[in-house]
Amino acid sequence: MSDEIFDALKKCAVGFSSGETVEEYAAEDGELKLIKKKVTRRFVPPDIKAVKMLMDDGGISGLTDAALEEEKDRLMKMLEECDD
Repeated sequence: MSDEIFDALKKCAVGFSSGETVEEYAAEDGELKLIKKKVTRRFVPPDIKAVKMLMDDGGISGLTDAALEEEKDRLMKMLEECDD
């Protein structure tokens, strides 16, 4: 298993925090000025499937190629959502 996939799986298994900052600007005297700034943090709880995969004796070796591809897609989607 590559380090990148293992790290993503571990992150999902233990849960993680995600943050988002939204800034609102308005034009005053020809310049943009910050009017409002909202910072939001959320916690994504641990994923039981990821925990099971990490604790499984066979790891991911028991999964079919299709199951691995599905899990990879799911994890990549979760990571993209975290980055947003």
